[in-house]
Amino acid sequence: MEMTTPDPRLDKARTLLDGGDYSLDALGAAVGLSPTHLQRRFRAAFGLSPAEYRAQKKLATLKRELRGSGDVTRALYEAGYGSSSRVYEDGAARLGMLPGAYRRGGEGMQIRWTIIETALGLALVAATERGLCSIALGDDATALEAELRGEFPKADISHVQEGRDEFLAPRVREVACMLNGRSGAVDVELIGTAFQQRVWQALMKIPPGQTLSYAQLAESLGKPSAARAVARACAQNRLAVIVPCHRIIRGDGSLGGYRWGLPLKDTLLQRERVA
Repeated sequence: MEMTTPDPRLDKARTLLDGGDYSLDALGAAVGLSPTHLQRRFRAAFGLSPAEYRAQKKLATLKRELRGSGDVTRALYEAGYGSSSRVYEDGAARLGMLPGAYRRGGEGMQIRWTIIETALGLALVAATERGLCSIALGDDATALEAELRGEFPKADISHVQEGRDEFLAPRVREVACMLNGRSGAVDVELIGTAFQQRVWQALMKIPPGQTLSYAQLAESLGKPSAARAVARACAQNRLAVIVPCHRIIRGDGSLGGYRWGLPLKDTLLQRERVA
């Protein structure tokens, strides 16, 4: 997240956001930029909008306070949340900007994983201390493990038996419910570039039973010429179903690609339409 910029007004904006909440209008007035220019230039410099940057700072403070005191009320107050629901309303729980080391083969990460059987076949479920980092589908447990280790070759990866890990077990149960077509909610660790994270966050806002084209999603992100980049981000999604890249189709209505196979994509879409 730490990047340099030649415009001191953007550094000032970031410093102000480090210290408190600002609306885009108020922040623009404080640094001498119109809201539109500030939004565009801040994202170009730091890879996030001012609101996304502030959400990440608040979430980081929350995690630090929880690790330090364990007092949830105090942690929420210190992080600037008025209530626990604000964590989710702000979208912070789904943001995953990580230090550079995390993107270098998972260096410094501790990952626990297990294999479960679902209505969609075998699923490998893996999590860091922050949340789920991988949900992969297939019919070969050995291949699923090899894929996980290939994605994070420098991480400390441990296999745990289903239900025998206090952190992983409840998340596995939620994932099983969601893969089986029922509702659920889990914390996720989005590991990728700033643009990939924006795509994945946008995917999670598409209601079940609805679809968008690659071009429509790119347009919603303010990047109308980035349809191919959106397609690449969908292909690199590690969280099957939870980050619903299956809800993205081609402009002509055909399915397009899917990391876990087009038959499964069709099954998921049909299931959601019926539901």
